Amino acid sequence: MSYAIDNDFAMDAEPSLTDQYQTTVLEIVGRALKHGERDKIHQHIKSTGEVTLTRAVDEEDPGFGRVLSILAQDIAHHPEGLQSFSSDLIQSVRALTKDVVYDVDAPLSPDDD
Repeated sequence: MSYAIDNDFAMDAEPSLTDQYQTTVLEIVGRALKHGERDKIHQHIKSTGEVTLTRAVDEEDPGFGRVLSILAQDIAHHPEGLQSFSSDLIQSVRALTKDVVYDVDAPLSPDDD
């Protein structure tokens, strides 16, 4: 069975909670998130009780996601603290890295930890 998920698609569902506060994710939710069995789902819970489900990004370092979350909260609460990089800094970085060749998809060597 397949579902077409487009920008105009909307659906409400009310799965039940078990005694251990667990629930089943509907198949159509998994398909909307483009997930398969055993893939992780990110749950964002607001103080208002609103919960959003999104595709979880598989991160090797679980602390990195937490750092990004803290940064996002700080930016949301203190946008006046954002500053752009100076053109001098950008030129310095470009000069220092102009001959560096790298592959962002290559695995890190044990020496890179």
